[in-house]
Amino acid sequence: RLVQGDVGSGKTIVAALALLSAALSGGQGCIMAPTEVLARQHFDAFEKLLTPLGVRMELLTGSMTALQKRQACERIKAHEADIIVGTHALIQDKVAYDRLVLVVTDEQHRFGVRQREFLAGKGETPHVLVMSATPIPRTLAIILYGDLDISVIDELPARRLPIKNCVVNTSYRPKAYAFIEKQVRAGHQAYVICPMVEESEMMEAENVIDYTKRIRAALPEDITVAYLHGKQKPKEKNAIMERFGNNEIQVLVSTTVVEVGVNVPNATVMMIENSERFGLAQLHQLRGRVGRGDAQSYCIFVNTSDKKTAQERLNVLVKSNDGFYIAGEDLKLRGPGDLFGLKQSGIMEFKIGDVFN
Repeated sequence: RLVQGDVGSGKTIVAALALLSAALSGGQGCIMAPTEVLARQHFDAFEKLLTPLGVRMELLTGSMTALQKRQACERIKAHEADIIVGTHALIQDKVAYDRLVLVVTDEQHRFGVRQREFLAGKGETPHVLVMSATPIPRTLAIILYGDLDISVIDELPARRLPIKNCVVNTSYRPKAYAFIEKQVRAGHQAYVICPMVEESEMMEAENVIDYTKRIRAALPEDITVAYLHGKQKPKEKNAIMERFGNNEIQVLVSTTVVEVGVNVPNATVMMIENSERFGLAQLHQLRGRVGRGDAQSYCIFVNTSDKKTAQERLNVLVKSNDGFYIAGEDLKLRGPGDLFGLKQSGIMEFKIGDVFN
C-alpha cells in the first residue's frame, strides 16, 4: 500500500504503529530511509516511542564499522531485534531476517522499483507499506504505482499554523537576515538553502561554503551558523544534524540534503536562495522542514531571475500550501515526462486521454 501524505501530515506515526503491530505479532518489521540522517532520526524517534513497550530496535547504516554491522546482522538473524531501521544497507545480501512480516520504505521516490522488490524478497511475502510525501495527482499515481493500493492523508495534525510565504528579490536579503535574527532571539532556528556546494564558474548560484561566511558576517557573533552538504562524511553530517536538533546551531546553511523528512520542530524560518532553480515539488518538500511545531513559520523564496515565468511558478507556492495542488500545477508547467521510458519531464503524446484531467 502507498500512503501518500503531504509534508508533516504524520506518515511516520502511521509507519510506527504498523511496525509495532508487526513486532507484537511475533514478527520483524523494517523501515528503509533514503539517507543516514533520516534513518538515524527515525531510529531515535521510534526508540523513544516503542522501547518502553518492550520492542527491541536495531539500526543498520552504511557508515557503521564492519564489526558493528556483523553484530547487528547476527542480532537480526537471531530475532533479537523486532524493528530494524536503516538505509540501503538493509537490502545487502548478508542481511538475513528471522521472520520479516512488514517492509516500510520511506520517501518512495528515492528508491527504484527493483530495490523495493528486493527488500520484499527478504521475507516470506511480507506486507509492504510505501510512504511518499511527493504528492502526485491521484490519477497519475494510479498509473505509476499500478501494483499498489493508495491511501491519501489529506489533513495536518491539529494546532498546526499554515506557513506564511513570500517571494522576494536579492535586495531583500538584509531584511531577511534581520528577520532571522529576530526569530533566533525568540528561541527559534532557521534554514538557508543554496543550490551548490562550492563555486563553479558556469553558475551564478549561491554556494554553501561562501554563503556561510557571508551570513556569519551579517549576523551577531553569538548566533551559531553551520553548513551541511552531501559531500561531507556521514559522521560529520549526523553530528551537525544532532547539534541543530539540540539548538546548538541556530542557522543551518545547507544544500537540498535536508529536503526529505528531517524533523526539527523548533525551526521556523526557511530561506531558499536561487529558488527559481528548483522544481515546485522540491521547493514544497524543503518548505515542509519548517512549520512542524506549534509556532508560526515562514518561508522566504529568493528569486534571482528576472523572467516572468520564474515569478509565476513561485507564485503557485505562495498561493497554496497544499502539495497535491502544487504537484498538479507543476505537472501543467513541466509536463509529466514519459511514463514508460526515462524522460523525467516533457509533454506526453496522448491521442485521446488527458492526464491533467
